[in-house]
Amino acid sequence: MSDAPAKPVITFDDFAKLDLRIARVVECVPHPNADKLLVLKIDIGGEQRQIVAGIRAYYDPATLVGRNIVVVANLAPRTMRGQESQGMLLAASTPDRSRVVILAPIEEMPAGSPVS
Repeated sequence: MSDAPAKPVITFDDFAKLDLRIARVVECVPHPNADKLLVLKIDIGGEQRQIVAGIRAYYDPATLVGRNIVVVANLAPRTMRGQESQGMLLAASTPDRSRVVILAPIEEMPAGSPVS
C-alpha cells in the first residue's frame, strides 16, 4: 500500500471530462534547457503532438520511441522551459519518486484509441 495521500472524491461527470487516449511515441529527445525533462512527439491517431514530461531520470529517450503510452489528450497546452506541452503522459511513482513507470496498454492498440 502506498503512503501517498488520497485526493478528494470527484464525480463521474468530472472523470468523464478527461480524454484519455493511447498514443504512440514517434520521437523522444532530452529537453535542451532542463535536466529532468524529455520532449516527446506522439501520434494520437493521425494527429501528432508534443508532450514535455519530467521522466528523464527514469527513461532513456531511445527506449520510448515506438512504444504505446496513455495520455491526457484534452489538457490545456502549457509551456515548460520554452517547449509547449500539448497533453500529459500518465505514470505511476513511488511516494519518494525513486521509481517512475509510464502507464501503457498490456496489448497493442491503435494510436488514438480511447481509454475508458
